[in-house]
Amino acid sequence: MAFSRHIFILALVAGCLLPSGVQALWPIPTTLETGMTALKISPSFSFDVQIEDAPSDLLDAVAESQYYLENDKLGRLVVGRGANDTTALASAMTLSNLTLSLTSGATVDSISSEAIKPLGTRSEEYALTIPADGSAATLTANSTLGLYRGLTTFNQLFYYYGGVIYTLIAPIAITDTPAYPFRGLTLDTSRNYYPVSDLLRTLDAMSWVKINTFHWHITDSQSFPLEVVQYPEITINGAYSPQEVYTASDVQYIVQYAAARGIDVLMEIDTPGHTAIIGATYPDYVACFDAAPWADFANEPPAGQLRFALPEVMNFTASLLSDVAKTLPSSYFSTGGDELNTNCYTDDYPTQQQLNSTGTTLNDALDTFTQSTHGALIAQGKTPVVWEEMVLDWNITLSNETIVMIWISSADAAAVVEKGFRIIQAPSNYFYLDCGAGEWLGDDPTGNSWCDPFKTWSESYTFDPLANLTEAQYGLVLGGEQCLWSEQSGPQNVDPIVWPRAASSAEIFWSAKQPTGAALNVTEALPRLHDVRYRMVQRGINAIPLQPQWCALRPDACDLYA
Repeated sequence: MAFSRHIFILALVAGCLLPSGVQALWPIPTTLETGMTALKISPSFSFDVQIEDAPSDLLDAVAESQYYLENDKLGRLVVGRGANDTTALASAMTLSNLTLSLTSGATVDSISSEAIKPLGTRSEEYALTIPADGSAATLTANSTLGLYRGLTTFNQLFYYYGGVIYTLIAPIAITDTPAYPFRGLTLDTSRNYYPVSDLLRTLDAMSWVKINTFHWHITDSQSFPLEVVQYPEITINGAYSPQEVYTASDVQYIVQYAAARGIDVLMEIDTPGHTAIIGATYPDYVACFDAAPWADFANEPPAGQLRFALPEVMNFTASLLSDVAKTLPSSYFSTGGDELNTNCYTDDYPTQQQLNSTGTTLNDALDTFTQSTHGALIAQGKTPVVWEEMVLDWNITLSNETIVMIWISSADAAAVVEKGFRIIQAPSNYFYLDCGAGEWLGDDPTGNSWCDPFKTWSESYTFDPLANLTEAQYGLVLGGEQCLWSEQSGPQNVDPIVWPRAASSAEIFWSAKQPTGAALNVTEALPRLHDVRYRMVQRGINAIPLQPQWCALRPDACDLYA
């Protein structure tokens, strides 16, 4: 489908601001044409899916869209919440139908199958047209995944007042396509456990802002809540309790739920560091297990890392990763590789004995270990994903297809792409959602979090994914994600700590710029993000307020120099 790149802007004021109080869309579409006519949704409004043998998950998505349309009941974020719109609505035409169709020749696959295709091969683009005269609206795409993205946009366009669902900006014409193929959110479920219901609710919210990857950091030194059928003792000894486990059926349900919402699940089992908990089941496989003082051997307690130089540990890890990876449909699997503490091995007798007897170095052993574990994943058809230290701190051989996640600093991206690797931008100085909550370690009352200060949505929103890169390297940037590490988070606060802040990177990596071609900027974005937040609340997400409601109802009135 040839989506026009021509930008239509009919009723936009200077700076690409939508008409006052109608600042709904997030992420902002690639091209946008709007009018100034009121249009009401008919009480008998219907979705017309003109696709033969439409997949069941598309029909479910349409039903979900119908539910949101009828039940969001979001009043416009203006003083009076829409009370002044009644005059315009009195003479407004009525929209009765949205027609969904695929372009001629398009293959009809499920949303779920489209969502897990390799990066760069997914078709997420769509075109949405809503006439002002009440004739049928149309949503067209090359895939069911594109239709799903378009449905999320359609639902953002409408408000509610006095029993009427409406927009004030008809006619509307949108063409939209993501700037980057990877748009993610990391959640750590090892430091603290999140019930399945919390993960599903998070996936829902991710889908509303077109985030397409759930990076599931499922295990760490503190707990191993993942059930692995071939290694049941790891979970029995490693989970906080039998109730705080992701069973094999839980994982499959979460993966299927995500895929139906256009989200791929990238699972991470961090190795060889961040693995102390494995020592509770295999004590001979872990060096410096629960050693004290922990700070000499680990970035946080408890200490303990895999004895990766030992052949039996290498074989065990390759088998463990392979057994988990083969149950997952994603083309990607992360082996972590961050924060490996070499002090742990300096006086570790089994490690030193192995190194001395084979005449190898710790670096050599890590190279062999990584080639073995990654080889096992590649044999399962998976592309390995690692943290940046595996490229910058160690001299090891990685497949050219390996994807590298930038986390320590945004400044590190250039050094990684210089080596030719594709990257995902997740720098802690912009995208770590846990920063700024204060020290979580005991006996340190004046301490701060290591990545202070708190990363506001607006600071995150200023991130430039291409900073310090050459134009020839731009194609190595696959996208990015915000991350929640859970030392101080759990089901009690996951909604407000993630939302709506995580929407900021969603727009960076979907839109990259405004429809006019101008750079994204926080002044233009804030009213739209308010809208996202208030709509999320209507849908049951406990998203934190960005400002007092007085400010949300008066765009720009609370700017620093207003």
